[in-house]
Amino acid sequence: MNYDHILVRYAELALKGKNRKEFERKLHDNIKRALKEFPDVKVIRSFGRIFVELHGTEEDAVSNRLRDVFGIYSFSPALKIELDQDKINEAALWAVRDALPSETGTFKVSVKRVNKNYPYRSQQLNYDIGSHVLRHTKDITVDVHKPDVEVKVEIREEAAYILCKTLKGSGGLPVGTAGKVLLMLSGGIDSPVAGYLALKRGVRLEAIHFHSPPFTNERARQKVEDLARVLTRYGGSMKLHIVPFTDAQKEIHQKVPDKYEMTVMRRFMLRIAEETAKRNQALAIANGESLGQVASQTLDSMYTINEVTNMPIIRPLVTTDKLDVIEIAKRIGTYDLSILPFEDCCTIFLPPETKTKPKRDKTNAYEKELDIEFFVKDAVDRIETIKISSETKLDASLEDLF
Repeated sequence: MNYDHILVRYAELALKGKNRKEFERKLHDNIKRALKEFPDVKVIRSFGRIFVELHGTEEDAVSNRLRDVFGIYSFSPALKIELDQDKINEAALWAVRDALPSETGTFKVSVKRVNKNYPYRSQQLNYDIGSHVLRHTKDITVDVHKPDVEVKVEIREEAAYILCKTLKGSGGLPVGTAGKVLLMLSGGIDSPVAGYLALKRGVRLEAIHFHSPPFTNERARQKVEDLARVLTRYGGSMKLHIVPFTDAQKEIHQKVPDKYEMTVMRRFMLRIAEETAKRNQALAIANGESLGQVASQTLDSMYTINEVTNMPIIRPLVTTDKLDVIEIAKRIGTYDLSILPFEDCCTIFLPPETKTKPKRDKTNAYEKELDIEFFVKDAVDRIETIKISSETKLDASLEDLF
């Protein structure tokens, strides 16, 4: 006997009122996309539920993919059994043994009889199924208050569904229900995690990366492409906009005092990101900034840098400790890529000291020496856009470094 279904549960979607069906439809579509590598699997949505029919596909493999789908609160492998009491009893026994392989522990039975025409009442079914399990096991006992395993049996019109295990999902909202956001994706640890957390709130992502050849090499760019590829596991395919930033960065380095160079550079990046977002119908910009982590992420710096845009800036990590960010990065599979030793444009020309409390008036005065409109338009017009998908393979030259 093997599990032949998986029952998917969702939490926040139940609070969406009149929009709930749209959220459920999007979750259904996202589950189908996540499971497309399993051709025999079918995803069924009906009566406020989503069932995954396995049709012989390994349950563990499907469960591993479901864990990465935002909008799923939890899910349970299930057995679909015909409405025959002996077969229901046997299936319940198998499910308990699967959940308690050492055949030690406690259980309870909870029957929900949706099919009122079934000839046995819920209390009688609880007793019959529990008695069958006790008769055929040695060290498993009943505990109706805090059992190790709860055997849930749902009697429906077409069949009975039996499940014992509940696996935690990623939570959040289905990707694609909250509009499009442009992620400023560097090669560091923080921005991919920020992208992951933004996806968890239902946004669709596009990413923008600032590339400064020959000061940043092709392996630095490839690292960013591979980070974007990891994010597609959680949010589907995305566009990655590669900005040629060398000319603007050299101009800033030549004409802006060292202490204000990073501030002006970040303002240029934000202007370019805003224009790119507008051209691609994104409603906000996201980045990996965390309050006080580096000089450009103090509150004073954010205040001065933000002056150049009215577009919302989403900072999922703004109050998050670095160690917590690293933990998430390791869990989602971006950490090993992020620590590869290839510099991005933020680390070249890095001055020995950066102003932690830059003033808007001084920054504006320094920027008067720069042809801002020209450099922003030139960079945006020369952007290279590539599509990243989960099928895109990790660059072989980088694999050797792991």
